[in-house]
Amino acid sequence: MAPVISIRGLSKTYASGLQALKPLDLDIERGEIFALLGPNGAGKTTMISIVCGLVTPSAGTVTVDGHDILRDYRQVRRKIGLVPQELHTDQFESVFATTMFSRGLFGCPRDPSYVEKVLRDLSLWDKRGAKIRELSGGMKRRVMIAKALAHEPEVLFLDEPTAGVDVELRRDMWELVRRLRERGVTIILTTHYIEEAEEMADRVGVINRGELILAEEKNALMAKLGKKELTLQLAEPLAAIPPELSEWNLALNQDGHELQYIFDAKADRTGIPSLLARLRDHGIAFKDLNTRQSSLEDIFVSLVSDRRGE
Repeated sequence: MAPVISIRGLSKTYASGLQALKPLDLDIERGEIFALLGPNGAGKTTMISIVCGLVTPSAGTVTVDGHDILRDYRQVRRKIGLVPQELHTDQFESVFATTMFSRGLFGCPRDPSYVEKVLRDLSLWDKRGAKIRELSGGMKRRVMIAKALAHEPEVLFLDEPTAGVDVELRRDMWELVRRLRERGVTIILTTHYIEEAEEMADRVGVINRGELILAEEKNALMAKLGKKELTLQLAEPLAAIPPELSEWNLALNQDGHELQYIFDAKADRTGIPSLLARLRDHGIAFKDLNTRQSSLEDIFVSLVSDRRGE
């Protein structure tokens, strides 16, 4: 099956000379949740804005469901819903009216029952008659999501959708995302809450300084780059790691009370049995041990840090 979004050689350089996006290639599969991670200013919003027709690319091509974003602008916009970072909507319109208006903007016939369903899904139905200016920041964020869904898009972009919102909205938001995917909607999100990407995404892309570092299936990425960490709580603190333990990748933490060993859990030999035997032979006792798998956040920080050091 052809990807719903196909990006080839896409780049953006502004008149000031700033290269916000270096040439990148990326395919988004139909019906997947793709999380795009990166620090502030990495190029996430620039990429989304180009695909959604808000920013003109300097070079490259983008197609959405086979339609070129420049040549077939109207068809592309009809297929896309966008929830931007910034909250901007008519402050004096009611919740119901602004959602219905957004539906009409894309040439969709009036469908009050569908708009009602969207508002109920977002816990906005009780606020349907309220003016936007009367709502809290979290409720305004819900309205932005409702407006993006009003015309029944096939692709939904969520640009930092849960930044600065309450826990209840975050929970509702991700439940809605799951339901949308079940209906076949493709979802591309950017988030600073990496644990959300770890829980929700099928694939993860990492972008830094305008360059797409990688785009891989989440579980495969964590299996390939994820490490395990063995932590030993020592019975007596060590001033330094003994030379006899130099063949292991060890670190001394907590003022010498904690010995940390990072290893590849998928390797044929982890080195743990021989390490524990060596500790015993040298009279280094420990009172507790635990292991921890690297999280997606660990991997992200490592990738970005490596690029900064180049």
